[in-house]
Parts: sequence; C-alpha cells; structure tokens
Amino acid sequence: MKIAISYPPLESSKGTPLLSQNRQFQWFNSPTYIYPMIPAYAATLLKNKGYEVVWDDAIAEQKSYGEWLEWYKKSDIQLIAIESKTPTIKKYWSIIYDMKNFRPDITVVLMGDHVTAFPEESLEKSPVDYVMTGGNFDLSLLSLVNHISKKEKMCGGIYYREGNKIQHSGEFQQEGVFHDFPKIDRDLTHWKQYSLHNGNYKYLPGTYTMIGRDCWWRKDGGCTFCSWTGIFPKFQMGSAEHLLNEIDELVHRYGVREIFDDTGTFPGGKFLQEFCEGLMKRGLHQKVVMGCNMKPGALTQEQYNLMGRANFRFILYGIESANDKTLERLNKGNSVQDIIETMRMAKKAGLEPHVTCMVGYPWETKHDALETIRLTKDLFQKGWIDTLQATIVIPYPGTELFRQAQENDWLLTTDWDDYDMRKQVLKGPLTSEDVRKLSQDLYKSCFTPAYMFRKMSKIRKIDDVKFYYRAAKQVVGHLLDFTPNQ
Repeated sequence: MKIAISYPPLESSKGTPLLSQNRQFQWFNSPTYIYPMIPAYAATLLKNKGYEVVWDDAIAEQKSYGEWLEWYKKSDIQLIAIESKTPTIKKYWSIIYDMKNFRPDITVVLMGDHVTAFPEESLEKSPVDYVMTGGNFDLSLLSLVNHISKKEKMCGGIYYREGNKIQHSGEFQQEGVFHDFPKIDRDLTHWKQYSLHNGNYKYLPGTYTMIGRDCWWRKDGGCTFCSWTGIFPKFQMGSAEHLLNEIDELVHRYGVREIFDDTGTFPGGKFLQEFCEGLMKRGLHQKVVMGCNMKPGALTQEQYNLMGRANFRFILYGIESANDKTLERLNKGNSVQDIIETMRMAKKAGLEPHVTCMVGYPWETKHDALETIRLTKDLFQKGWIDTLQATIVIPYPGTELFRQAQENDWLLTTDWDDYDMRKQVLKGPLTSEDVRKLSQDLYKSCFTPAYMFRKMSKIRKIDDVKFYYRAAKQVVGHLLDFTPNQ
C-alpha cells in the first residue's frame, strides 16, 4: 500500500501558512517552515511496517496548487493523510472535492486538533473518507492503514461513513508513545526542507526533536487557550537517554548544529539533570546548541546554570500577558513576578529567552494590553529577553477558551476562515484595528537604544551577522503580518 503524508498548498495573498508542528496558526509574510514531528513519526512507523511512504509537504516545497494537483492526478498513491487546523479546514474541504473529482479511488484522511473537536463536521462538509481524532495520529494512522490493508481492528477515535450514517471506532484513547518507537527517518521526511527558514535557529542547519507529548502543566486541564491540551489529554515522555541517542545521530550523521525540542514544556527535575549531564558527558555540548519550550516559574537558578553549561541557548516562554488576573483566567500557573524572575535567571545563566505574548482577550482593556507592552519593553531594556513573538488570541475549537467563549457569548464569528489571527474574533473592548496595532507595538518594544547597542556589541562570528540579518527580516515580516490590508 502506498501512503502519502501531505500538506497540500494553501495559496493566499496573506503569505506562507504556518501549519505543521504549530499549536497556533498564522500566515507569515516571511516564510517559516517547521519540521512536523508527529507526521514524521507516522511516516517512519508506516515505512518500518513495510508500507511505501511518500513525504509530500507542498507548502515547504513551495509548490503551486496547480503543480501539486498535477502531481496528485498522476500519482499512484492509495491513501493520503492531511493535517488540518481551524483556519485551514474550509480550504481543505474544497481541496478534497478536487482530489476526489480527479481520483475518487484514493482514500483521504484528515487529522489534527480541529477535526478532533468537530470530527463529524468534515464528513458532512466534504467527501473525506476518514477523520482521525487525538494527537497521536502517527499511531492512529498506522492502525487505520492496518485495518484497510490487513483487516485489523481500528483503534478508537476514527470517524467514517457507513452508508449514509457517520460511525466511529470508539472513544479516542491516548496510548503509549515511546515504547519500541524508532528514531525518525530524517531522510524519508526531507528534514533539510525545514533546516534553514526558521527564526528559532541561530546555527544552521537546525532541526526539531520532541521527547514529550505535549506539556506537563496539567493542573485543571492546563492552559485554557492551548489547542493541544485536548488532543494530548495526558503528558507522556521518553527518557533522557532516548533523546540523547537521537541528538547524537543528528549531530554525527547529519551535521546538525542547533536543535529545538518542541515538547510543549521541556521536562525538568531528574530528566533535565540527566539530559544536561549526558550532553556534557558525550561532548555533544561542544557540537550542538539546544533550545526548548519552558514554563515561567518552573526551574531554579541552579537548573538554568546547568542548562547554560550544557549549551542550551534559545528558551521559549509563553508569558501571554502582564496581568495576573489574565494569567489566572488562562490557568497559566504563574504570576507576572514569576515571569520577571525567570527571565532574570535564564539570562544570568547565559541563555537567550524568547517570549510569546497575546492581545485581544475579551476581558482585557487597551490599558491592560499596554501593560504587557510595557513589560516586554522593560525586559528588553534590561537585557533579560532577546526576542519576542506577538499573536492575537484565538479560541480554537476543543479548547476550554472556546467553551467559555460559547458560554459567555464572546464569539464574533464561527466562520473558520476568520480564525487565522488577522483580526479579532472575540467580543471585548478591543477592535481588530486595536489588536493589530498592539501586536505591532509588541514587536517594536525591542527597539530601544540599549537593546540595539547590546546586540551589536555581541557580534563575534559570521553566524551572528547572518542570524541578525535573518532576525531583522523576520521582524519586518511580522510587522507586515498585522497591517490592515492583510
């Protein structure tokens, strides 16, 4: 059986769709391609079980829709699996109609967080054959393919038609992830396509790992806005040794110079100590730079110092807001003071903190949003953060925030095309013009003389020059992302 793991082109004047391996969707004017870890695991598992697998990321390959459709019409694939998110789902319904028109024999599968929230919707709105719910769509896809080709029983969480009725294979169950899992086949999954155009990397080529699914912060269901909380209801992770072995191969076989582990929040405690000490014991800290997601308030100064010695660099923090009431409503589990102290500790350890912030909460005023800008400007001024990403709050289906929005009549629209972070979709004190301007102001908060001088004074190598050039292009692109005509 020949199977394609696909990202069909999504052409738009808004830019490049940031769809793969992304918890929030955006169109980027400055192209960014993120290595999709779980689809890469799916491709590897299928190949290792004897199936013929095609890696078909037409977005990263920068194919036009016409080029991709011609390839599709001439291909001999039998099943195609497509990841979708809320702002892309209507476009993919249209694409599936085209696909079925030209090749009705091909089995089409949709997977991702949106279809997990509304699995029957896509079966009603398009001729898709199967909808897979849950986050482990590597395991689910293998189960589905085994069912189709070998008549094995399907795992839970798969929806399909039986005559005119929509049926499903039972409730989705999150099963073990790292037991007997192979290392990802990087050649099969075209890792080089994602190794350059990514603002997370300073040293090229770079790539991703993902030792956990997805975030260990689970109190009362985790962060209310996160679309991956529902698709990974339990946190699962592999061992430090598992990750060290993977990094060893990436460094020595592929020449990777920087790695970002995209676990929702990187594990701390014993895992972090074993991992950092393992990097140093193997001498990997002298050959590769590490990055990860981390939660404010999660680590001590000693742990950050250990990460610094192990050659961590880029640490991504979702700080979201500079208002304690907002952090409480988002169930972040930390305060604004935790954020400030964490950035100070991370910078003291020689790390380069990156923060993500959001504007457009239905309960925040413009004054509240300006407090977040004041915080980021102060952190830049002190030299405690290095980079920033601004986003507009989007209540993705399946999240607690979406449930609250329905309950409180906050939704301005349920046209999924509007959930692409280009305008406000939640009722509140702020307009779409307000949130676009505030997002731009967040990006501009780094433009202080002290910050610019500090950055210029730290240029030592050609890698630094190239990185700052790429970073400047990214900032310009992000400012364009939030212009009114976009």
